[in-house]
Amino acid sequence: MAGFLVRRLLSYAVLVGVAASLAYLLAATALDPRSNYADRTPKPPPAVVDAQLTALNLNDKTPLLQRYATWATGVLRGDFGKAVTGSPVNEDLKRRMGVTFRLVILGLLFGSALGVLLGALAAVRQYGWFDRLSTGLSFVVLAVPVVVLANMMILTATWANERLFGRQVFLVSGEYSDGLDAGFWGQAVDRLQHLILPTISLSIGLIAVFSRYQRNMMLDVLGADFLRTAMAKGLSRRKALVRHALRTALIPVVTYFAFMFGALLTGATFTEKIFGWHGLGEQLINSIFSNDVNTVAAISCLAAIAVLCASLAADLLHAALDPRVRAR
Repeated sequence: MAGFLVRRLLSYAVLVGVAASLAYLLAATALDPRSNYADRTPKPPPAVVDAQLTALNLNDKTPLLQRYATWATGVLRGDFGKAVTGSPVNEDLKRRMGVTFRLVILGLLFGSALGVLLGALAAVRQYGWFDRLSTGLSFVVLAVPVVVLANMMILTATWANERLFGRQVFLVSGEYSDGLDAGFWGQAVDRLQHLILPTISLSIGLIAVFSRYQRNMMLDVLGADFLRTAMAKGLSRRKALVRHALRTALIPVVTYFAFMFGALLTGATFTEKIFGWHGLGEQLINSIFSNDVNTVAAISCLAAIAVLCASLAADLLHAALDPRVRAR
């Protein structure tokens, strides 16, 4: 088991290095930081622009590989360089990382757990009313873009606040209320109220995907010989389904877990914009428009690390569910 994890970590380290390098090289080739100075009034002299870009390691007159070597050396020390504004990239990303990963991890946990539960129940009650209802709702959710779902939830939450509750229960904009002085618990409740809608927005698509995937995997094992043998030996149907059928059907699903994490990071970009959360997704879009090479490369590197961490978690879950992996 230890050897398995070491091999995985080494391969992931190589993949992170390759992904980060490609992200930087692509950003440095496609983006043009020099254009940021073209519309300034008065227009700065070319020598001043060159000096400023050189200080930020963004001068296109410097060979690309030389700029990459400078950037990579800094990354190995934990320094992602400076943004086009001259501020350190690290300082801004530290705050935004917490915003995005808090949102994504909660969405992934709720979405995958509820999706697996609904998919398993649908498979056990195949062609029943619950199976048909969950299938129909899943396809409806998958057919509607995240942007539309998020805005529908905002409209529904606004209506519920006004007509059902008569007060602000669901807060639809920002991470927290500015200037709120309500003590620790009051601020915790306020953050929770802001967190509900974005989390649902990210989770609802995952619930639909995982429920369909889990249902198919569960149906594959319901008629297996080992399940009939377990019940023939006296194990109740419920215990046999939970201990054997569900555990076996979860093995391919946890492999899918890592890929969904990457997709969720992309979905979080739209969710952050719609709900006013200032996270990595919002900053990535702003950085592309402002030709901020170092910030784009840093966010891409963090995204690669996050996806590979999710892959490692999926490997650990796979090993926990399948004793053959631990034996090897």
